[in-house]
Amino acid sequence: MTLHENAPKLKVIIIGGGLVGSLSACYFGKHGHEVHLYELREDIRKTEMAKGKSINLAMSNRGRKALRAVGLEEEVLQQAIPMKARMIHNKDGTLHQVLYDYQNQQCIYSVSRKHLNELLLTAAEKYQNVKTHFNHKLISADLENGNVTFELQDKQVVTYEADLIVGADGVYSAVRKQMLKMPMFNYSQTYIDHGYMELVIPSTHDNQFAMLPNFLHIWPRGTFMLIALPNQDRSWTVTLFMPFNQFALVKTQDEILDFFQQNFPDAIPLIGRKRLVDDFLSSKASTLISIKCQPYNVGSHSIIIGDAAHGMVPFYGQGMNAGFEDCRLLDELLTKFNWNLTIALNEFSTTRNPNAQAICDLAIYNYIEMRDLVAKKSFLLRKYIDHILHKVMPNTWVPLYTTVAFTDMEYAQCLRNKEWQDNVVSQVIIISKATLAVTFLGIVTSIMCLTKFDYIKTYFS
Repeated sequence: MTLHENAPKLKVIIIGGGLVGSLSACYFGKHGHEVHLYELREDIRKTEMAKGKSINLAMSNRGRKALRAVGLEEEVLQQAIPMKARMIHNKDGTLHQVLYDYQNQQCIYSVSRKHLNELLLTAAEKYQNVKTHFNHKLISADLENGNVTFELQDKQVVTYEADLIVGADGVYSAVRKQMLKMPMFNYSQTYIDHGYMELVIPSTHDNQFAMLPNFLHIWPRGTFMLIALPNQDRSWTVTLFMPFNQFALVKTQDEILDFFQQNFPDAIPLIGRKRLVDDFLSSKASTLISIKCQPYNVGSHSIIIGDAAHGMVPFYGQGMNAGFEDCRLLDELLTKFNWNLTIALNEFSTTRNPNAQAICDLAIYNYIEMRDLVAKKSFLLRKYIDHILHKVMPNTWVPLYTTVAFTDMEYAQCLRNKEWQDNVVSQVIIISKATLAVTFLGIVTSIMCLTKFDYIKTYFS
């Protein structure tokens, strides 16, 4: 859909050239607006990936739908690897898989962050009305009037004006920092006590995957876990999530090898002893933060989207997907209200905020599930119950993960569904236990009565 002939042509400044910022540039670019994208760093297409930044990501339906609207879905999926299930690695070396979607066999996709970012920047630049500017550091902004000031590499300071400023500059957003100065802006951040460190499982000597590739592999160990996502070069990006106080106990070569031998013995030969030690010692555990704030807009001139608006921990794989969905939903509202920025920005902020907060909460819950619950029989029983009920009532009972990953149902509704479904399952389990108890008691009573009858019969015979 292109710009309506009666709609105003805008000058749009986008702060942040990452995934969400570059996709946002595509959305505004297709409507013919004058778009300028400013990025703090160098052009990622000319540099190596920054260490500590997640190498690959899980793309699901929401991200795909947002890419589809600008004609990029198929191009992205060509370089993505489908993952149909979680592959659980137990301590004893046994494996079992948990499908993401029992009903329709849908899958999520492992995508390279760097490749995707490069693709989106290049796609944005194909619009003649979109210009990209790198090495621009935002130092101040008048968000009410649409003015932004940057410092360049040579320390020169420049100021630009726009009809709309879009802050898509990540979890440590400079645009959001400017919003903190505004009255009635609510903000909270929470660092969890777990950090993460990325390692690598290389391809085999014959350039094959070292594990079954169409799975997200998980080593759940209660308070910590290891996960692995497949890459196009047949390597695996391995991430260790663990409390910082446990990272502090693993510092030397012997401690590293002992820790992995005790908890992830099958991962050692996959990574390689030397590589494991070298990579571990040369890395530092990174922090994980959850951000909530509101409103997302300042009047009719400024708005934040993606991690700048709702940074979340990565355990539901929805950070990128939610950010891409922001781009689509904002575009739909701007189009619906014929580019009336006052109405559209207020509507986006009002409707998106409860959903963003819901997925931030669900991301925390999913960490508990991934590191601990997936290894428990009760979790597998719940998955089985979900599968049966979804099969019997496909439109009424839709499992939580299915609604989050494979639909565009509002996140807040996904959370509400989870709450009533949890209540139903709890009642079913209580009733089942009571029924079993009554049945068992009946059987025991019958046996006792028969035994007593036989005793009396023997006594009087």
